[in-house]
Amino acid sequence: MWSDRLTRFWRRRRRGIASHDAGAFPGPARRTLILRIVLAGAASALLLSAAAAAGDLDSRERGILPSDTTGMVVIDLSLSIDDADYHEVRRVLNGLIDSDARIGLVVFSDVAYELLPPGTPASHLRPMLRLLVPPRLGNPVNPWTGTFRAGTRISTALELARSILERDEVDNASMLLVSDLETAPDDVPALVQTVDTIRRSEIAFRVVGLGPSSDARTIFEGLLQRGEFEVASDRGFDEQARSSDAVTSELPIALLVLGGLFFLALAAHERFAGRLALPRAPRARRAA
Repeated sequence: MWSDRLTRFWRRRRRGIASHDAGAFPGPARRTLILRIVLAGAASALLLSAAAAAGDLDSRERGILPSDTTGMVVIDLSLSIDDADYHEVRRVLNGLIDSDARIGLVVFSDVAYELLPPGTPASHLRPMLRLLVPPRLGNPVNPWTGTFRAGTRISTALELARSILERDEVDNASMLLVSDLETAPDDVPALVQTVDTIRRSEIAFRVVGLGPSSDARTIFEGLLQRGEFEVASDRGFDEQARSSDAVTSELPIALLVLGGLFFLALAAHERFAGRLALPRAPRARRAA
């Protein structure tokens, strides 16, 4: 019973237009079927490729550190850092926390300390924010104040950060120096050599200057390329970084091309492999 109904239904679905040259249609029908399969396969492949290309895009705007890197943050806590500078340091760290970055942390003055290993979630910086106040304010006193002395040595901190990244075999590493850039005069040759070594490596290097003097600014502008060196302003470095990234972010060309080819494949399918549409026969008018 059900088989008979299915047979009648299938015959109604397969019913075509009677034609004396029906034997000429199998060839074009096979070609159309092959063309539909090829275009459908091409469209599917393009759609999968576009999805893979979209997956490589980073939807988070980190701004301060390059995307898809593990950053080593190097913070200057020497006596030359003033109240406004500490405000900028906290602003930078808050920007890292908001971006959910993976970081390590080194603090320094004349000596340098590793406080967080690479790969630590930036949210671990929150308890440290209340400690980042000028030592002369007295409350609270950070744990490393007693061991720091006058005389900043930036090269020592950068070399420690670089050695930590090598020690932990960090891939896609970056480094962020936050400092007023005032280093001891006898440290300048070592600093130049250390920065050159970092830039020759695969480590992405950026510097945030906290109100640097003209001499310090000249040194770092000579060592770094445009985009690697920023000076924190009154409106905050995190806002500068986000606006800079918004301007310099690359257009996803591969994704746009794949998307365009996908729609071309769909259009070709409809043009060359679509079903033949015949006009309906006009209804006969009923006799009055």
